[in-house]
Amino acid sequence: MPLLGNAINFAKGPLQMIEKLYLEHGKIFTVPIMGKSLTFLIGSETHDSFFKYPDEVLSQNEVYGFMKPVFGSGIVYDAEPSRRSTQMKAMSNGLRSSRLQAYVPMIENEVKEYMKSWGDSGTFDLIEILSKLTILTASRCLHGNEIRENMHEKVSKLYHDLDQGITPVSFFFPNAPLALISEEMLPEKKCAGFSAKLSKPEKRRAKSHEESNSKNLDILQIFMDMKYKDGGQATNDEITGLLIALLFAGQHTSSISSTWTLSMCLLNPEILGRVRNEQEELVVGGKDAPIDFEKLGNLELLHNCMKEALRMFPPLIFLMRYAKKSFTVPANGKEYTVPKGHIVVSSPAVAMRIPTVFKEPSKFDPDRYAPPREEHKVPYAYLGFGGGMHQCMGQQFGFLQVKTILSILIRNYDFEMIDKALPDVDYSSMVAGPKGKIMMRYKRRD
Repeated sequence: MPLLGNAINFAKGPLQMIEKLYLEHGKIFTVPIMGKSLTFLIGSETHDSFFKYPDEVLSQNEVYGFMKPVFGSGIVYDAEPSRRSTQMKAMSNGLRSSRLQAYVPMIENEVKEYMKSWGDSGTFDLIEILSKLTILTASRCLHGNEIRENMHEKVSKLYHDLDQGITPVSFFFPNAPLALISEEMLPEKKCAGFSAKLSKPEKRRAKSHEESNSKNLDILQIFMDMKYKDGGQATNDEITGLLIALLFAGQHTSSISSTWTLSMCLLNPEILGRVRNEQEELVVGGKDAPIDFEKLGNLELLHNCMKEALRMFPPLIFLMRYAKKSFTVPANGKEYTVPKGHIVVSSPAVAMRIPTVFKEPSKFDPDRYAPPREEHKVPYAYLGFGGGMHQCMGQQFGFLQVKTILSILIRNYDFEMIDKALPDVDYSSMVAGPKGKIMMRYKRRD
């Protein structure tokens, strides 16, 4: 019965269950669930072990196999190590700093074009709007013009539904997404055009290498040029899977973090006023002034607002590894041994609300990251984008994307939340976003 009880509690409210166990047992504890032993490491002291051990000790592939129905065979966590390494290096290449500067005007143009249909005033669901803007801007920057020009708004709904179909229970039942997501929603079905009609890698490959590289600087081109260690190139299906994986990874983080960031600013008028003042001071020229990479880098308060939203509402409530070997974890002056075969779990959602690290953790306080406080500098305390060797490689792009979108929205419109209270967080989903809608009134600024 205790095993069944743990499974039921985990399915109903995984975060509440882990918070309770943390308060009862401390930084390290093991929970048996559905025949598996889950060892939780909570807090910066135990996170040092979680993030520093190499893949030979703590591996990702074994615990994220439930993503295979979404990404496809041989993609990321389903790929053998050397091929996965090649895929991840290719993604990282497309997200390096030298490319980010070119992405800012692309995002700006997409947002301004999207706003043309809004008129001077109206209402909308903030979650829906920012989800669409996130996927359209990401596609423009990362996928290239061929895919973006054929991208329609229903695709953002598809990715949202994929997010919702993957729950913490999916780990125990890897085929659960197939049950929770209808066949029409799966990439193999509804994104068939994405693969066969939009990517068209064979057309690009028919061009000269020089011409392709001079005209196509997007990640689609990088994936097509990618070569595995055996000399082989990615197949069309693999390229499609990688494009889906890339968009999936960024879509939920950016859309959710932008939603919480703007919402929390609106609920804290003093902070919102300071954010507007920062915009007026650093983005000179009013609401129509162009924004660039350097200006975005100087928007420190907006940056810290996003950082604080990620602390309070991290999209990923669990980070997981599989213990391929036994290893030790120091905690409270003792050493604990985690046996081989355990599933090792960190919870950013619990760890980033520990009051001894983040003072008044339930308060939206972006100043906690500025000197002299800098609460995030405790090693492995802040996990907005994970940590260690598997830290999210897209965090720079995520900050750039969200800050560009919000900068344009804040300078062009006044917003008012119709319901003054935030919705609850949907912790039943693996990607935890707001439960329900966040309805907004908007009015164009003079």
